[in-house]
Amino acid sequence: MDRTRIGIVFGGCSEEHAVSVKSAREVARHLDRARFEPVFLGITLDGAWSWCDGPEDGWELRGRPVVLSPDRTVHGLLVPGQHPDRYESLRLDVVFPVLHGTSGEDGAIQGLLELAGIPYVGCDIQSSALCMDKSLAYVVCSAAGISTPTFRVVTREDVGVGDLSGLEYPLYVKPARSGSSFGVTRVEHGGELSEALAAARTYDSKVVIEQAVVGTEVGCAVLGRGTELSVGCLDRISLSHGLFRIHQEDDPEHGSENSTVTVPADIPEETAQLVRETALAIYRALGCRGLARVDMFVTPDGDVVLNEVNTLPGLTSYSRYPRMMAAAGWSLGDVIERLVALAMADGSS
Repeated sequence: MDRTRIGIVFGGCSEEHAVSVKSAREVARHLDRARFEPVFLGITLDGAWSWCDGPEDGWELRGRPVVLSPDRTVHGLLVPGQHPDRYESLRLDVVFPVLHGTSGEDGAIQGLLELAGIPYVGCDIQSSALCMDKSLAYVVCSAAGISTPTFRVVTREDVGVGDLSGLEYPLYVKPARSGSSFGVTRVEHGGELSEALAAARTYDSKVVIEQAVVGTEVGCAVLGRGTELSVGCLDRISLSHGLFRIHQEDDPEHGSENSTVTVPADIPEETAQLVRETALAIYRALGCRGLARVDMFVTPDGDVVLNEVNTLPGLTSYSRYPRMMAAAGWSLGDVIERLVALAMADGSS
């Protein structure tokens, strides 16, 4: 049986580069080599593409330069040949962009793959861009009847934070289009706003200032498209202090210094059912397909409030999405096979 040639793209120029490399290692480890022929494509922090043996240490030094061509007749890669003016082509059947953050979850890589005519795993351009921008995701979900935080937007052109009437401290100041809590600050009073705004602008020119939601933080892993959706077991995050920053810790593989993730979430089944229903409603409202991790809060009065949606969630050994799916009986290998099948079906439709 011919194997499906799958381009696994990892790394990237975003602040989540290192997490992406770790995710790609787990994908490589769980990929069924009898069914799939992997082509590993690493993107350095400088944006150079490298065709390498895998996402192991030193991959940046061992690979060959390569270009993913937007020309649909190529349907894959252009690899420099022996002669400087000649290129060899390598066809890809499907691409799994194991990329997080900027250029991975915001529609950029999805746009390139659309131009190239190559099927790919995960949300399309529109959904990726929408979910990446917290303020736009809030607007869409609010219009769909889903509870969201009260928020304001500060753009590059704005001086200061503008009118914050209707918001009460504590507040969270966040880059509108970033992940893994990079640049996020909890603000207890007005004197902390300026520094928090500067921290957020390190990662994005567009900043969201939102009312802190009092409640329990929970997550739901969703897999599939349309009416054919599966969910993992819910998880619950407990914090001793600070923010949930698992991907920024020194040794996340051996646990967190301030957080505990419980899978399955130890919440009443009635509440869990409402969380699952809300997660699916959010997934559909934002046009997601393939996979996403929907993060929410459950308030003391039982309301479920959107926090954010990760369209290419971490797949590391300690990441929440694969742990939630595993608790529901889905190995990472199972998840990969399902994602590739969905991508191939979408690409042929």
